[in-house]
Amino acid sequence: MLLEGGGVEARLVAPLARYGRLVLEANQRFNLMGAKSPEALAGHLLDSLTVVPYVREPYVDVGSGAGLPAIPVAIATGVPVTMIEATGKKARFLQAALEALGLRGEVATERAETAAHRPEFRERFASGTARALGSAPMVAELLLPFIGVGGLAVLQRGALSAQERAALEDASLMLGGSIEADYELEADRRIVLVRKCRATPSRFPRRTGIPAKRPLCS
Repeated sequence: MLLEGGGVEARLVAPLARYGRLVLEANQRFNLMGAKSPEALAGHLLDSLTVVPYVREPYVDVGSGAGLPAIPVAIATGVPVTMIEATGKKARFLQAALEALGLRGEVATERAETAAHRPEFRERFASGTARALGSAPMVAELLLPFIGVGGLAVLQRGALSAQERAALEDASLMLGGSIEADYELEADRRIVLVRKCRATPSRFPRRTGIPAKRPLCS
């Protein structure tokens, strides 16, 4: 799966490749994700590993989809992961993947807008990720309510315009966070770290669909 030459630790190659096979097999049964070949999937696996240095336990991933970056992070770190995924087929795949790979974690089959208001999830996590969900302010609204004060939201983004970065900064402040760092990676990718400084107001996240339709800032 083109992982050996990608700077991946030798101990991770086999479990990542096994996970990759699970994804590709599931893709033959239903639309789990866009990558349909080992070569296409390898880039997603390598990209997922870029968040590893910022993950602390307990760890949550919002809108997990096929399990990226959550499952590669769990493979690399051994940290248990809580995955929030609303689509039933994808959530069942995630649970099966955890079991097949011997990873610790749980899957909540629920919208983030709902799960983030549950006492067992709200502000319970030291770190969290969200990948390919939508605009940066929308991601912040869905992710930051899960993060405890002092914790870190790790946003994987593509190109980030000055306007969207400013919107993210304003939205983060409304949600109790502050941009701590912004790291550029290869191929117009970046990681934005948002530190949780104070509790998120109880009205956030807003009801299902609203963060996407009406971002806090734009």
